[in-house]
Amino acid sequence: MNNFYDLQPSSHVTVMPLHQDKVHFAVSSHSQAVKMPFQAVALIWLGLLSPASALYKQWIPDTNYGNATNWDKGSVPCGTDRVFFAAERRVSVYVETVHSVLEMRLPVDGELILASGAAFVLSDGSDPGCGGGVTARFEDSESLKWFNPELWKAAATWDDLQAGRFLFSVHEESVPCLQDDVVFRPASSFRVDVSSSQQAVPVRSVSIQGQKFSSGSSFSQYLTSRSGKLQFHGSSSPVVTPPSCNDATGCECGNAANHERICAIITCPELACQRPLLPAGHCCDVCGAIVSLRFSGAFNLESYRQRLQHLILNKPTYRSVRLGLSKVREEQRLLGFVLRTSQPKIQVLLVEENGEQTSRLAEAAAKDIISDARSNSGDLGIEGADVELSSGDAGGAGAGLVVGVVFGVLGVLVFLLGVGMLLHRRGTISLPSLPAMPSISWRKSSEVGDLDSPLDHGFDNPMFDKNTLMPSEPELYGESANSISMTQKGVHFVNPVYDETDFSA
Repeated sequence: MNNFYDLQPSSHVTVMPLHQDKVHFAVSSHSQAVKMPFQAVALIWLGLLSPASALYKQWIPDTNYGNATNWDKGSVPCGTDRVFFAAERRVSVYVETVHSVLEMRLPVDGELILASGAAFVLSDGSDPGCGGGVTARFEDSESLKWFNPELWKAAATWDDLQAGRFLFSVHEESVPCLQDDVVFRPASSFRVDVSSSQQAVPVRSVSIQGQKFSSGSSFSQYLTSRSGKLQFHGSSSPVVTPPSCNDATGCECGNAANHERICAIITCPELACQRPLLPAGHCCDVCGAIVSLRFSGAFNLESYRQRLQHLILNKPTYRSVRLGLSKVREEQRLLGFVLRTSQPKIQVLLVEENGEQTSRLAEAAAKDIISDARSNSGDLGIEGADVELSSGDAGGAGAGLVVGVVFGVLGVLVFLLGVGMLLHRRGTISLPSLPAMPSISWRKSSEVGDLDSPLDHGFDNPMFDKNTLMPSEPELYGESANSISMTQKGVHFVNPVYDETDFSA
């Protein structure tokens, strides 16, 4: 203990470890601050007490002692309170300032990180502004997931991150992408579950306690440290890798493999718009607009993001509109169901704050973006633009899109037919022969033959060939014994069902 605590000579403070998971701070007559010998940040190992470009994505939760949301009572413990950390939980707690403590139960494995000037004041239980005293329990942080989009904030630049100018993104891109810089706030600690469908979760860099890890080796070494093991857990680990994409037109996020894991956390709201839209990379349908841009190599994603921010979103009319800009892949299917290929496109998603009920402003902003894209397509590197509106009224753009799809399908059919005919003429392929159709010959009346000659009955029919059933009717059929006769008036036969002969006798 003496290796960690620097007690002043006049102090009467004693530290008595009653159990491995419980430490009781007692005073004889007055309170005294427990100070640390470190000048910047000190680590107290609890348990064994051993020493110790892209967008910016910042982790929101923390495990700070002074954060009221981390305590079950909703307030930071004071001098008459007893502090309780669950014995089985592993936790890294950051202490920013001086706090009074009456009694504290500590976990078997954990750490307190004391900032410069931070300390615990050992109270004798007389703290007039604290109240009667309660047992304050530190909240469990085991359930906080890396792939929870609601636990991250994104910014285009470091200045925007510090100023709180955050970006809106689809769910897949709300969590760190391959080329993103991950930031954990300097004056804080945390615990995050990095479980993933893959063994490693690659990012561009990771910043912890103001230290930026830009190389895989240095960050891997940090993960093996005591703090790293307490702060990161789960079936996967974050890894720092050099960015594999340096394309100015934009890079795909790379979180498609974890789409189901991401969406399992999200609860989708009920929508009231006429035709909800499902953006690529998003978990829920939205009311708003989606602008799809086909681009050339001259397109620059970040420049275009700034253009839309200043040209569109800075208008007072559109202050409530949120814009998500990303490069995604669009599947192209032949005849609507056969997957042919996938092509990258720029997706501009526009929704309104609390826009489950309305999309009027988002749709108006989308139409302005379409107009700007078509007017400045050459300068922006945009080759085509389409828009989808949740109101169902694309203002002419939707009709043009339908017509384009129809002509596109017809064009594909004509192309395939032409290729098939060309290959057939060259003998590369042969068309299958049609099955032979039964021949039907028509004979003139002169070829029928003599009507008085014997007729070929084909087969015996017991219904018609018994004389007892078909008596001759000379007045109708003449004296011929044949049951069927042909005359110039037609063909005559006897139907025994309607024969006048009485068969009942």
